[in-house]
Amino acid sequence: MDKTNALRAGALAAGTTLMMLLMTSPALALTRDDGDDPGTGLSVVETLGLYVVAPIALFLAITGLVMVLDKSHKKKDTTSSNIRIKAADTKAEIKA
Repeated sequence: MDKTNALRAGALAAGTTLMMLLMTSPALALTRDDGDDPGTGLSVVETLGLYVVAPIALFLAITGLVMVLDKSHKKKDTTSSNIRIKAADTKAEIKA
């Protein structure tokens, strides 16, 4: 039963993708609409800076801010796993 559902889902996804590809017309991209003003293109350096360097720099800036402004290391964990007791103190308390 799972195999039939998987095949049906795959066929539906493939059919939908094929219909979307057939309905889009890349040839229409060559004709300009009224009011189009595309401007000049980007150079290779501008493209790399905009789509590679800028996202990496933004990621590093956000990461740095989170690390600098993180206050969780100052909080003390009051659970018993954080308490260190010497063996001698424990034996003295047990005898008492």
